[in-house]
Amino acid sequence: MFTQFAIGGISLDAAGLVALADLDTIARRTALIGGASFLDVLYLAPGIHCQQKATELNGGEYPTTGAMHNGYVFRIENQATVSYLQRVGRPGHLTTVNVSTEEHMGLAGLFGVLWRTERLATLLFFVSIAANFVVIALLGKIRDWWALGILGMLVLARLLNVIVIKLRLDKNGFKGAKEKGDEDGDLLILLSQDRWVRMRGRINDIKVVTAGQWLTETEKPQSFVVSFGTLLVYGAAALAGNASTVGSLLVALLLLFSVGVLGLVNAATKTLHMFGRTVEVGDSTRYPRRLKMVEALLVDHPNKEWAINMGLITRDQQIPSDAPAPGKSTE
Repeated sequence: MFTQFAIGGISLDAAGLVALADLDTIARRTALIGGASFLDVLYLAPGIHCQQKATELNGGEYPTTGAMHNGYVFRIENQATVSYLQRVGRPGHLTTVNVSTEEHMGLAGLFGVLWRTERLATLLFFVSIAANFVVIALLGKIRDWWALGILGMLVLARLLNVIVIKLRLDKNGFKGAKEKGDEDGDLLILLSQDRWVRMRGRINDIKVVTAGQWLTETEKPQSFVVSFGTLLVYGAAALAGNASTVGSLLVALLLLFSVGVLGLVNAATKTLHMFGRTVEVGDSTRYPRRLKMVEALLVDHPNKEWAINMGLITRDQQIPSDAPAPGKSTE
């Protein structure tokens, strides 16, 4: 019979410490979907108290960027976009990413971009949510109210963090002046470790995912809410010792299972969703040196001002006219 005392000789008083693991899995999920969904509240995994650190995933990098269509040079300030480019970029490769406008999904907007992510990622996400309900049902069956209370505290902490993320989204903030005509843009982004990214799309779409802030700084009331949510996570870990052995085991297994599945969800999510725009990776081409990459791009954008302003070539440097255009990697 399934009861609280179905396992003998095993002590799991510290099982709640799993919730305190400083994992960035939830924060990376937040960056990939460009925010948070209310469905996330039903997804419990270690790192709940680290969700607000999603703005630190870029490691403080704000890469130099050149607009090859007009010669301007600037830096990308959107941390989520930089984090995504770091993920898809490869040393010694020119990786192309395409920016487009998302299609309107009606009621799906209530749940963020969950319905618009890759099918495998969506399926895995729902599998883990289902696991939460299974564990809650089992805890109810054995009447382990302490374990249920611990899960309730984690759900509340998750809800508070989701609300703050939604409040911090800078949807109507600075995104640069809107360009008339909305012509095509073409950016060259120089990331650390010799990772080069070419971003293409409509200029106004590109500005939305590169300019200004992604998440605003936390205000005092928001900081209080986040701090309270963090205390709830620590409180849940402190009270976990009051749960039964079976209850503690179920809670620990749920958290471990959920964080593993969420890692797979992040890996299966190949696109970045940001303010109604989608950034998707395309071709990747390897070059033996950076100058060869610049020569190839000059075929499409012969105006050398962007390359000079980025410090890639000198003003009097001669560029071969027969340089090959960027194409798909054969690797």
